[in-house]
Amino acid sequence: MFCRAQLQTAVAVGLVLSLSPAPSLTMLHAQEPAANVPPVTIRTNTRLVVVDAVVTDKKGQPVTGLKAEDFVLEEKGKKQRIVFFTPPGAPRTGAQPLPPGVLSNRPEFLKPAGVSTVLLLDAANSSFKDQAYGRWQMLKYVEEQSHTAMPTAVMTLTDRLHVLQEFTSDPRILVTAIRNLRPQEQSPQRGASSRSTNFNGNETPGPGLISATKISLAQAEVAGFQNLVTAYNLEDRTVVTIDAMRELSRLLAGLPGRKNVLWVTSDLPFDLIPQDPNMSDAGMITERHGGGGRSVGVTAPGSMVAVPRQLHVEQIKQAESQLASANIVIYPVGVGGLVSGMEGSSAVHSSGLYADDLSQGALRQTAGLQASQGSMQEVAAETGGKAYLNQNEIGLAENQAVSDDKASYSLGYYPENDKWDGGYRSIKIKLSRGNTQVRYRKGYFAIEPGEHNNNDNSYEQDVASALQVNAPATQVTFMAQTKSTNAGKMQVIFLIDAHTLCAEDSVDGVKMNVNLYAAIYSLDGKMLGNRGIKIDRMFDAASYQRILAKGMMVPIDMEIPAGGTELRLAVLDNKTGFIGTVSGPLTQ
Repeated sequence: MFCRAQLQTAVAVGLVLSLSPAPSLTMLHAQEPAANVPPVTIRTNTRLVVVDAVVTDKKGQPVTGLKAEDFVLEEKGKKQRIVFFTPPGAPRTGAQPLPPGVLSNRPEFLKPAGVSTVLLLDAANSSFKDQAYGRWQMLKYVEEQSHTAMPTAVMTLTDRLHVLQEFTSDPRILVTAIRNLRPQEQSPQRGASSRSTNFNGNETPGPGLISATKISLAQAEVAGFQNLVTAYNLEDRTVVTIDAMRELSRLLAGLPGRKNVLWVTSDLPFDLIPQDPNMSDAGMITERHGGGGRSVGVTAPGSMVAVPRQLHVEQIKQAESQLASANIVIYPVGVGGLVSGMEGSSAVHSSGLYADDLSQGALRQTAGLQASQGSMQEVAAETGGKAYLNQNEIGLAENQAVSDDKASYSLGYYPENDKWDGGYRSIKIKLSRGNTQVRYRKGYFAIEPGEHNNNDNSYEQDVASALQVNAPATQVTFMAQTKSTNAGKMQVIFLIDAHTLCAEDSVDGVKMNVNLYAAIYSLDGKMLGNRGIKIDRMFDAASYQRILAKGMMVPIDMEIPAGGTELRLAVLDNKTGFIGTVSGPLTQ
């Protein structure tokens, strides 16, 4: 499924904030698709790929003053024409206030001026001790940088992504949010509780009580069970982390420019370029085509996590594609301590009986740590960031992110290959000027949004998940106004920016397929009532141009349940799965 490209830029919709219908704009109502609507016969794809190139000199200082003609951009070895170019230092407008009774997830209303930065503490992949240290580092950095005014959000990852503080430039608010962040023990994993204490150092019989054969069998059973628990644990963390990356894409996609995510963690459970176990080394090199290669720690043979890290390959690829489309740059900050190669050695020397087994365990642990750090480096390389390992210093990563923005050029191109077949496409950027260094994301998966997921129920689940996050999703942007009608009833008027919706060209016009939702919640977060409608119809060329210029206006009428205090709104593009959400107090 190919859609007409809709660039997510701030486009004025031409309507006053009161959302009163303009004479040239028809208010749309839900309706069933007409039986005589012809099928889509022509599909166009003009997707713009945007890549940020961070250009520095040999000393790491930003190189400014470059022009589009100074860059050569290649995709899979073929030169591409640069059609979009933004140098560093482009002006950014700050957040504008909204009038009473109006809600919006449009970027101009969400954040102060400046580079969007997210501080993310990963509790799903970090121990209690590492979380505590990461929290202290975050607090220390924010307090030391109180003179800066960079818009920063604070998030945490547990069983899902939580937004503790939306974007603000006030360091006092950030400090309060981080102080309220409490480290927690990682959740017990499936199957880990029933048998994990059967064989510990105090309960294992000595060699004089049982035969060596029985000891070997017991050791094999323990090792097998521990590997099973590790696999379950890794799979759980993989699913949670994939969902978090998708959620980040929903939250940040509509914000302009580069978005920096400082991911504070002990481990990342997978690579953004998951290796195909059936692909040869030569095939992988061809696939990456000069993308820098995979780190040894990621692909090391015999690694304890080599197989589990290949779980959910398709979901990982889709998450990477969404991160790339949202222009999200990840700076992993390892808080798991130094990797010395001696992990587990003290345990080996403390017991003669299990020395060989523990020695192998130590090697596996070291391999696991190396694979984890290799994954962090891979995630950084594939998103255009930089990993900070064995340093435990968030300030270094944040300073790097700020410095990168001062040297970041945005290059946009329409790929010569317009077939979105899901394959990996490597990117290479060269500069005509010598003595420079260029860092950029190494490629992307050419996955058409919604192409591999036509399950309406799945999209409904995504909407439900997005509504549970206490921050706006911005893949589809809109404004909305509420007004009372009759006693106990209200109307919500949506005004959707059609530039953020998929539009399919056909011989008779342009087809759009959108779901809208309005839900009312109680103070304790319980849903008390909801209403949803669907707009699935064809527009002629003139009507579509009016919608592009002024927005798509759709009303929803609903009853106000007793005890309702909060209104949550969502818009779903049924062709791409893109979602926009916003919430606010219920005004009556």
